[in-house]
Amino acid sequence: MRIFALLLSQILSYDICQHSKNEYMKKILTCILAAFGLTTACGQQTFENYDVKEFAELIADSNVVILDVRKADEFAEGHIARAILIDQFQSDFVEQAKAKLPIDKTIAIYCRSGRRSANAAGKLADVGYKCVNLKGGILAWKEANMPVIKEECP
Repeated sequence: MRIFALLLSQILSYDICQHSKNEYMKKILTCILAAFGLTTACGQQTFENYDVKEFAELIADSNVVILDVRKADEFAEGHIARAILIDQFQSDFVEQAKAKLPIDKTIAIYCRSGRRSANAAGKLADVGYKCVNLKGGILAWKEANMPVIKEECP
């Protein structure tokens, strides 16, 4: 918000009487582009999104930790082998993750459709984890006929 206030003050302080309208328009355009660049830079993701094929190749490495962030009943309906369950909706999600997940390994995260896992990946990346989100979640995984296992959550 401070950035926008600063840019607006620059535009408003410009003395149009001493300069041409073209110069004034250039100044406005420059400020708008600068504001746009700053807001997009601030909104950059701190994790990667992989499609099913890329995700499958990634988790073939046994050093990669697989994290399912759905609810326990969703997990029991079918999940990716080796997945650890931590419900992203739990208020202590980050604390549970810190207790169960090694910080020095890549965390491959998925949920039902990719939305919750993207949220979880952002939270974990903010505390230092290297995260990869499965685009489309387990729905995309199943659609690609990739294997799931069914067992009760631990």
